[in-house]
Amino acid sequence: MTATPGLRERKKRRTRESIAAAAHRLFVEHGYHATTLPDIAEAADVSTRTIFAYFPSKEDILFSGFAETIDDLAQALAHRPAGVQTLDVVRDFILSGQSTHKSELDAQLYVCITDDPTLRSHLRARIAQIEDYVAPAIADDLGLPLDDPRTQLVAAAFTAAFNLLADRGASKSRPYTPEELEAQIDPVIRFLRAGVDALKQAAPVA
Repeated sequence: MTATPGLRERKKRRTRESIAAAAHRLFVEHGYHATTLPDIAEAADVSTRTIFAYFPSKEDILFSGFAETIDDLAQALAHRPAGVQTLDVVRDFILSGQSTHKSELDAQLYVCITDDPTLRSHLRARIAQIEDYVAPAIADDLGLPLDDPRTQLVAAAFTAAFNLLADRGASKSRPYTPEELEAQIDPVIRFLRAGVDALKQAAPVA
């Protein structure tokens, strides 16, 4: 059973969420690069020092939602039922996350990130972090050590595929709808699944 967070933890969570929400509004209204940490502190009614207690950098505030998503995905992979494949967990996780309500601010922040080449490259770096969580699960699916080249090959292909989706999304003026995302993600999952099935039968890569 998961313990209910105590009062102190709930207050810290609300402060973190308040800082992120204030920063995201400013990023959308004034631009990421034009927004300073003192601007964010004033909007969130906290000190700049308090911001650093929750976020190492302004970029970490920008991608705070992505960091939470990574943590949730890691939990979903760690607690998947026996026999459930990594690709199924990831597909369901992505689609269920996209099918929940997204605010107008979320949509505007997405455009803010993908319209900026520098921020888009930073997004790619964040996506690369997924490999650290997917690789162990893929190794388990294949019955291989984590350092086996076949495991690394699938994990790298997985990350490349999702970077491609992010690049395609960057050309849109809004985030994908759940239906659009499903149409984009299912061919990727089928491709990766075929690769996993083939590698289960393949000899170790020299």
